[in-house]
Amino acid sequence: MYTRHPAQESLFPDDPSLLLQGWQYENDFLDIEQEQDLLQVVRALPLQPMRYKDHTARRRGIAFGGHYDFAATRLQPSPDLPAALLPLRARVAEHMGVAPEALVHVLVAEYQPGTPLGWHRDVPDFEDVAGVSLMGTGLMQFRPYPPQRDALGQPPPHVDLVIEPRSLYCMRGPSRWRWQHRVTPVQALRYSITLRTARIG
Repeated sequence: MYTRHPAQESLFPDDPSLLLQGWQYENDFLDIEQEQDLLQVVRALPLQPMRYKDHTARRRGIAFGGHYDFAATRLQPSPDLPAALLPLRARVAEHMGVAPEALVHVLVAEYQPGTPLGWHRDVPDFEDVAGVSLMGTGLMQFRPYPPQRDALGQPPPHVDLVIEPRSLYCMRGPSRWRWQHRVTPVQALRYSITLRTARIG
């Protein structure tokens, strides 16, 4: 699903996600029972406030298969993925056409109401990115990278994509590397499970 700002009407096609080459999205990747089972797993994890250099984010999370130290700009060791999350990894891997072990990194994050995620590209240690959403709806916004302002100093227009509960998205190729994205402040409690493959080359 998607939305767009009224000013974008003449800039983007009827489905702006078509601009994001390599973007895939599937509603109802999970059913309600599967979502509830995953929520039990997620709520039992020791989620901690996430730090980015000298900034502590409002979201909480936990990483498996390595966590990124933004001060040192490198991956640091993290616990292995819990057994309870292996079936989800296998299912996402099947959807992506890769081996489960190719998804070397998993991040579980909690967004309390009002929590945003700022503009970024995922760290360069990883290649393909997939995300599973639980509970609340998210709005992901994309803008070309690197962002460049126009002659009047205005930022580039962005593409708005609605991320529904129980959905799956995948970012590969241009959608992964040529665009930045952010999540606007959520309206209701939301959890995300993000899975990543290792960087190629």
